[in-house]
Amino acid sequence: MPLLAESAARPKVLVPEKLSPDGLALLKTTLEVDERRGLSPDELLKIIPDYQALLVRSETKVTAEVLQAGKNLKVVGRAGVGVDNVDVAAATKLGIVVINSPSGNVGAAAEHTIALMMSMARNIPDGCASLKGGKWERSRLVGVEVNGKTLGIIGLGKVGLIVARLAKGLGMKVNAVDPYASPAVAESASVNLLPSLSALLPTVDFLTIHTPLIASTKGMISSTEIAQMKKGARVLNVARGGTFDEVALLEALESGHLAGAAIDVFTSEPPVADSSAAKLIAHPRVVATPHLGASTVEAQENVSIDVCEQVLQILGGALPRSAVNAPLILPEEYKKLQPFVHLVEKMGSLYTQHYTSAASAANRNTFDLIYEGEISGINNTKPLFAALIKGLIGPISSTAGVNVNIVNAELIARERGIVINEQFSRDPTSHSYSSLITLVARPPSRASSRPPPGAASAAQPTKTAPEQQQIISGTCSQSQPLISRLGRFATSFVPEGTLLICHNYDSPGKIGVVGSILGKESVNINFMGVAAVSKSLLEQEKSVAVGEGKAQLGEAYEPEKEALMILGVDKTVEENVVQALVQEGGVLSASVVSL
Repeated sequence: MPLLAESAARPKVLVPEKLSPDGLALLKTTLEVDERRGLSPDELLKIIPDYQALLVRSETKVTAEVLQAGKNLKVVGRAGVGVDNVDVAAATKLGIVVINSPSGNVGAAAEHTIALMMSMARNIPDGCASLKGGKWERSRLVGVEVNGKTLGIIGLGKVGLIVARLAKGLGMKVNAVDPYASPAVAESASVNLLPSLSALLPTVDFLTIHTPLIASTKGMISSTEIAQMKKGARVLNVARGGTFDEVALLEALESGHLAGAAIDVFTSEPPVADSSAAKLIAHPRVVATPHLGASTVEAQENVSIDVCEQVLQILGGALPRSAVNAPLILPEEYKKLQPFVHLVEKMGSLYTQHYTSAASAANRNTFDLIYEGEISGINNTKPLFAALIKGLIGPISSTAGVNVNIVNAELIARERGIVINEQFSRDPTSHSYSSLITLVARPPSRASSRPPPGAASAAQPTKTAPEQQQIISGTCSQSQPLISRLGRFATSFVPEGTLLICHNYDSPGKIGVVGSILGKESVNINFMGVAAVSKSLLEQEKSVAVGEGKAQLGEAYEPEKEALMILGVDKTVEENVVQALVQEGGVLSASVVSL
């Protein structure tokens, strides 16, 4: 299975708000799309268990209760930038990916900011209403020019940067504050970065804010900050309601300290009657619009198509690229990581199914995940970590409807006491593969120890008895996962379907005996591979055996005669058949693995 769990054929997507026809058309190619506008909260709760994806704009409230009820939900898509209406923390605990479209409407928001600024500076809404009312009030509606004025920008992100460039085109000076902004990017846009908000506020004639609404930005422009601004300055908010203290803003307009405000977003939308937001809208020196920052034909189309493409990719098993509750995967890493995500999940599942049937596997919860060669150059290994956790616990434990993925893998690992130590070696692998990943399970008594760094030493087991060696290595060949080592055996097989892995002495007729037993039970063999003991690994084992004494391993122990038979079969092999292979077929042990 891919990192994000697969759904049944034609997964269902609920769309309770208006999305562009082109975006919906993308979804309808492979998904069942259910457009249900105007749902009440109770109606949403009732039907959400039937859906794998939920696509919203800003009206639908995706609460923790809704997410908990969505037993099959894999992804919540927000067609826009902000996710204020989605309980992201609850989604994270449940392993539900929350995606947005961070770039689709940035141009529209920036243009709306400039449009509001010009409307406020030149009294355009008031002038239009006056003229339509039969008046001609040129002297009352004298405005101010923006050329030569200073625009202050709080938040020099994607929107803020476009606003800055547009303002420079109007002949404005632009000062900004943003602790995370690149000085080089600001310089290239001719923006003067200032060290603090208190340094910015006294310099501006117009102030605009372009930050998300988080704890540190809620009410960040209040009475104290407004008092630091010039008398007669003007402010704009096309970001998020709540970044401006609406009560303080109303007082500053009433007192005349601020000459005007242009507001597109409010603390409550639509504003409640007699609230501070409603009073601001009614104020004569306020230009107000009903959250139109992203409301252009082009922006609506862009965000809808973007979020629909992401939903398709995630439900198809791909890694999210704009998830707000998952690490960012850079485009150049995305293509390289995807096949290895598949590989590592298979390795984890193979480990659990093949090794945990042995008593020696009990209580092993500490693992080394070793990256060798090109794969070690990947900066973001979170998807690989998550894939391993999912593979390890998937065959033996129910997660009660929770998806194990990059969103919640670390949380689940902590809850279950699983420790993963990641190691990296950029040296070429010792197996002629361009990339190699090795999984080493630690014996309980050595859980606190770590193998030495480096490719060769990292892949070698600690000096323990041969039956304690629980190591799986794998690589990818043209995006196809391959297992190259299983314990002390060098092999090469694709970890797919139902596999029967037989540990036996390699003697004449063994294959025929195994085939005969399976044939009697109507088990068809699709493919077969035989893996002999690796000579290099055998030398390591012999040195261990000498150190621990032959008596411990048995005088008749002849590891060079051992082999693995790896059979791809067409159905699950029942326990009685496995017992027959051991008792009648002379197999030392056998495990059935479903991948």
